[in-house]
Amino acid sequence: MQRTSDTGGTTESTSPISQEAWRNPNLRLYFGGQVISMIGTWMQQMALSWLVYRLTNSMTMLGVVAFATQAPSLFMTPIAGMVADRVNKHRLVIATQIFAMIQAGILAAVVLTGHTAIWQLIVLGMFSGLINSFDMPGRQAFLVDMLEDRRQLPNAIATNSSIVTLTRLIGPSVAGIMIAKTGEGMCFLLNAVSYIAVIGALFFIRSHPSTFKKPDGQTFIEGLREGFAYAYGFKPIRALLLLMALVSLVGMPYSTLMPAFAKDVFHGNAATLGFLTAASGVGSLIGALLLSNRKGVLGLGRWIVVGCSCFGLGLVAFGLSHFFPFTLLALALAGGGGMVQIASCNTLIQTIVDEDKRGRVMAIYTMAFIGLAPFGSVVAGAVAEKIGASNTVMISGLLSMLLAMSFAIKLRDIRRQVRPIYIERGILEAETEMKTLNA
Repeated sequence: MQRTSDTGGTTESTSPISQEAWRNPNLRLYFGGQVISMIGTWMQQMALSWLVYRLTNSMTMLGVVAFATQAPSLFMTPIAGMVADRVNKHRLVIATQIFAMIQAGILAAVVLTGHTAIWQLIVLGMFSGLINSFDMPGRQAFLVDMLEDRRQLPNAIATNSSIVTLTRLIGPSVAGIMIAKTGEGMCFLLNAVSYIAVIGALFFIRSHPSTFKKPDGQTFIEGLREGFAYAYGFKPIRALLLLMALVSLVGMPYSTLMPAFAKDVFHGNAATLGFLTAASGVGSLIGALLLSNRKGVLGLGRWIVVGCSCFGLGLVAFGLSHFFPFTLLALALAGGGGMVQIASCNTLIQTIVDEDKRGRVMAIYTMAFIGLAPFGSVVAGAVAEKIGASNTVMISGLLSMLLAMSFAIKLRDIRRQVRPIYIERGILEAETEMKTLNA
């Protein structure tokens, strides 16, 4: 049953918004296509890292390829955010998915023909990174355009995160088996084919685009400068972006070192790498499901602190462990904590950002989340060559825990500045009413 709130829209008395979001035909189409496509994406990512380590046996080269794949996000994403604010986001996402399919197809052709060279993987990684620079802010902003009731946004983001993590659980496991039986090239080919599902779904989606238009006389550079000034000048968004950037820099590169753990620490093969990646995916899925059961955004600041702390603790335990079952548990804790932190930061930013700057701010979010990770990957690979992968990961975990403590200190001031926005947009009143009805 629904009842209309004083602020417009609806609040739920008996059905959580997560169920209502699934009734949205746009989200059903989008998530259905995403499930198939993301399984292929995770297969490709794992197969690529295993291929690089198999060809070079170098943790430094793992970092170099990761850098090539992610670095374009740092330089191109701000421009992509301006594009997302000025063009039809629906068409932008369709275009990026088509180019991603082409990239996967070229990668499959290179590997299946038996002429693989490391420089080719670096170039194709850069192509993938360029595509993602436009795809990620476009998809983040497009998610809002698929909703009829914007208060479905927190659960839509959490559900999207659940899809990503569920496929992260399936994709690497399938890739590990396929690599052992058919080689890495077939993983790349299946990923190329998987894009047909999401592209087909996107053509059937009926979006509700925002009516924002470029201010008269504003140049591209002025719009870009305005986006950065807004994100930097508003303390809550600045604090969230800074946390994402620093955790991405010091913590997230642990995934780059996974092949080294699988091969050198646990003396395994591609299937071992699949288990390690899947364990992190299990934790991420649990974290996403916890968030999807929330009915609002109030209290997410505490979840960010807890999530970041669990992420760091999981990395420390991962670095210390040489017992495979305990390692899987440690990775699950790190994956769950990381997902809670990432999705919570995303949700808070999306609910407080000004509508006309959404694309640019989500581009900066992507730059913070992905753009700095390649530098961390290169540093982590080089440091791991000197002090070992285990010690490197433990240091990353300790630094992540310190970042969680730093954000916790700022949390009270962030809440004070966000509260007027939630009151103005009816979020605070609607969530208070929902709690009263459900009490």
